[in-house]
Order: sequence, then structure tokens, then C-alpha cells
Amino acid sequence: MPSFKQRLVSSLLMSFLLSLALSCWVSFINLGPGPGFVESWFKAFAMAWPVSAGMAFLCTPFVSRITSRLLS
Repeated sequence: MPSFKQRLVSSLLMSFLLSLALSCWVSFINLGPGPGFVESWFKAFAMAWPVSAGMAFLCTPFVSRITSRLLS
């Protein structure tokens, strides 16, 4: 069982990377490349990361249990 600190850091890092990539992708799909793209992307990222970090931290134990059951 990972420690609280390890779970927190892992959740922050994974949610950072996923939020960065997905906010870029969705912003690109919705806006296309052009003026204001980077600003819109980072605004979307800033709104998405806190939510995804919280969800990752809270859902990790549940997802781990489901994964163990599926693979056993």
C-alpha cells in the first residue's frame, strides 16, 4: 500500500501530464491553431488540473481495487 505522500505526488504528476495533454488536444480541436491558442490552452489547463488532481487522488484506491479484481 503506497504512503499518503506517494499517492499524493503520483496523483499530482499523472493529473498534470494528462490535463496538459488533453487540454491541448481539446483546445486544438475546438479552436484550431491560431492567435490566442496557447492562452486558451493554458486557461483550460489551469481549470482542469485541480479537478483532475482531486479526482485522481480520490479515485486511485477504488480503481486499484477494481484492477486487482479484474486481474485476479
